[in-house]
Amino acid sequence: MTTHPSTAGQGVGPLLRAWREQRRVSQLELALRADSSARHISFVETGRSRPSEEMVLRLAEHLDVPVRERNALLLAAGYAPRYPETPLDDPALGALREGIERLIGGYEPYPALVVDALYDVVAANRGIMTLVDGVCPSLLEPPLNAMRLALHPRGLAPRIRNLRAWRGHLLEQMERQIALHRSEPLRELYEEVAAYPVPEEDPWAGSQEPSEPVPYFALPLRIEHEGRTLSFISSISTFNTPMDVTVAELAIETLLPADPATAKYLQSLLS
Repeated sequence: MTTHPSTAGQGVGPLLRAWREQRRVSQLELALRADSSARHISFVETGRSRPSEEMVLRLAEHLDVPVRERNALLLAAGYAPRYPETPLDDPALGALREGIERLIGGYEPYPALVVDALYDVVAANRGIMTLVDGVCPSLLEPPLNAMRLALHPRGLAPRIRNLRAWRGHLLEQMERQIALHRSEPLRELYEEVAAYPVPEEDPWAGSQEPSEPVPYFALPLRIEHEGRTLSFISSISTFNTPMDVTVAELAIETLLPADPATAKYLQSLLS
């Protein structure tokens, strides 16, 4: 997994250089993107020149620096943070919460949930609760974590019929997030769930498969539920150009039925 040099206590120059190198962008390329010069970028990175607040934000944008880390860059350069971090239960985010609840509620009977930067579930619809029925109660205690729930041996893992493939997908997803956000808590979560044991032999080997194979268009989550195998395709959405750290780190995951049998079964739950 990708590792990152420690940048604690560093000025804005080394921090910007670390982000530039991580994104594999040359000083010249960054200068062209930000309407600056390679010489000025070099002076900023070595501390010979103090960038303006506007320049810090411009460079951060072109380096795709997450909103939380843009605040860190501003502080390192001697400026006030630009982006607030409003608690999700704050009245100021009331419209957002209502919109999220309406969105995932309208997706029922199909499963949908909302997670934060550490994959803690902040909202979920009844479709999700149907899938997690029967897992270890301790995994459902707040804060409910989607990665622990999916991969823990007392969670959904024993019921996931393509566990190795789905586990690989989830771990790769976390690796991409760690590379983007450079989050130590997320790295710790990754190391925890990656260490969960995986059966050496496929417990579903030899079990009956559908008589007619389904041509999946993406890697499905195939999970056993009350004697049935349900198949889903995952889709993740984020908010466009967020101006708040909390909002920037929210992700909405919806599970689309991957075959007619799954759709028919879930729809029957409403009847």
